[in-house]
Amino acid sequence: METKQRILIVDDEPQLTRVLLRSLTTKGYEVRIAGDGQFALQTFHDWPPSLVVTDLAMPNMGGLELCRRLRAISEVPIIVLSVRGEEKTKVEALDAGADDYVTKPFGMDELLARIRAALRRQPAAAANVTTLEVGDFRIDLDAHTATHGGKELRLTPKEFDLMVHLVRNAGKVLTHRSLLAAVWGGDYTEQPEYLRVFIGQLRKKIEPDPSNPRYILTEPWIGYRFNPE
Repeated sequence: METKQRILIVDDEPQLTRVLLRSLTTKGYEVRIAGDGQFALQTFHDWPPSLVVTDLAMPNMGGLELCRRLRAISEVPIIVLSVRGEEKTKVEALDAGADDYVTKPFGMDELLARIRAALRRQPAAAANVTTLEVGDFRIDLDAHTATHGGKELRLTPKEFDLMVHLVRNAGKVLTHRSLLAAVWGGDYTEQPEYLRVFIGQLRKKIEPDPSNPRYILTEPWIGYRFNPE
């Protein structure tokens, strides 16, 4: 018998949590509810979930601190729920380790799609993995080559590093700061112009229409999302 995937919902709005509990249970997930970050951490240890969906604004311990605490002990996928106009907080949550965000009010279909994508996503590639594949993209780390649909992409070393990081984190929202730190190093986190230039160059090489990208999507004010499908 197949084990149900567990989802921990962390939110202090009973009306919303009731809807989420009913909808997710109907879809075959096992669900538990926590009203704040402190209770969520306790539940996490007693009942390790496959995925965490958390609000940001809550009493006792908010979603931002919860993301930090969970990332210190686990690679569990985290989706944050945020109200419109919280760009700064969304960025902080993503930098703190959240994988994705959904803006309130949201449609259940959108949340379910994000949950499926997060649960499909593989954890960061292990050290002994030499080939990365998502969609039609394939990267050979040893040979330092990247192909799309079997056609080799002619990438500069830094474009290749950026491509590797995007592929490893396919589907995740990556903030400007996290991308800059991962590809250029911690000294470059306040240099978003580096990123704009290299994202533009990469789009010219992989996008059918660079002015209307389908693979490297811009998340306004926040960063980018690599969508390989």
